[in-house]
Amino acid sequence: MTNNDILRQLRFVFDFKDHAMVKLFTLGGLNVTLDAVSAWLKKEDHDNFVALDDPELASFLNGLIVERRGKREGAEPEVEQRLNNNIILKKLKIALDMKAEDVIATLELANLRIGKSELSAFFRKPKHKHYRACKDQILRNFIHGIQMQYRPEVGESASAQSEQGAPDGKNSVWK
Repeated sequence: MTNNDILRQLRFVFDFKDHAMVKLFTLGGLNVTLDAVSAWLKKEDHDNFVALDDPELASFLNGLIVERRGKREGAEPEVEQRLNNNIILKKLKIALDMKAEDVIATLELANLRIGKSELSAFFRKPKHKHYRACKDQILRNFIHGIQMQYRPEVGESASAQSEQGAPDGKNSVWK
């Protein structure tokens, strides 16, 4: 998954408008314009598409944490220069105030079952012997599970449409 894909999916899941997106970046310590956010949200084949760098996505996720949980006491967290799926999963877990059981339940909503020990391996330090890299599939399913929690009407209508077939009469899976 690219950073732009993650940003687009999170925008959809939480139904953020453009100004809310700018606010989240600002809360995360990065001042951006509506044009910049618009360029990051475009598809890769669009002329005005701009790739979202790791520090920019980290700022957005930090802003999401501040928006949902409040500002942290003490020093501001440093913006990561390099992100991976483990860090993104951890930041989303923090922003949504989830415990391990909540993350597992969210993944189960997306039909992915993992154990508590497997989940804890994603949150360990990379040098730890039980550390495990979070694959795109895990992160994608976690975001899909969040969507099913926060926008269940979208998930239900997409499922119903895929069972009945697309409006043009062809069967397709809408995701």
